[in-house]
Amino acid sequence: MFWIIVGVIGFILLVFVMALLVMYNSLVARKNQVENAWYQIDVQLKKRADLVPNLVEAVKGYMAHERGVLENVTKARTAFLNASSIQEKAQAANLLTGALKTLFAVAENYPNLKASQNFLQLQEELSGIENKIAYARQFYNDAIMQYNIALQSFPTNIVAKIFGFKPERDYFEITEEERKVPEVSFK
Repeated sequence: MFWIIVGVIGFILLVFVMALLVMYNSLVARKNQVENAWYQIDVQLKKRADLVPNLVEAVKGYMAHERGVLENVTKARTAFLNASSIQEKAQAANLLTGALKTLFAVAENYPNLKASQNFLQLQEELSGIENKIAYARQFYNDAIMQYNIALQSFPTNIVAKIFGFKPERDYFEITEEERKVPEVSFK
């Protein structure tokens, strides 16, 4: 009888330890998925930033009177490249997005520029990268949500507290400027 009780207690302890290991490994996997998701965004943002000098060069000759627009794009790119934290990179990426939107809006006033093959190719490449960034941001936010749910769910929350897992990430959100409804005018 004694050995049966010891065996049952041993089995229960073994199941408990295995459950802890599974929960711990699950948290590690989710945390790494969040890191990977951020790096996917970072890669696409870097590709976009690398296109900016080519875009500025393509536009420079056509937009001689729009020096401020070109300077804003260049400053936004520099801010992105100098950003170190995720939050700084996210803010700088939003600045670069706004500067590029302004650049393309101003480019509408230059028919020769819009017809330039180099400009059209860069614009198409940038559009593709923007789509990849949007997808990567969605994946990142989903990874954060799954990680945070795991941190808050019982019994995983106990394991998270024991091993010091914390919700370290902010969601990638759009700026207030991007939330505004665009004005449409047919004249």
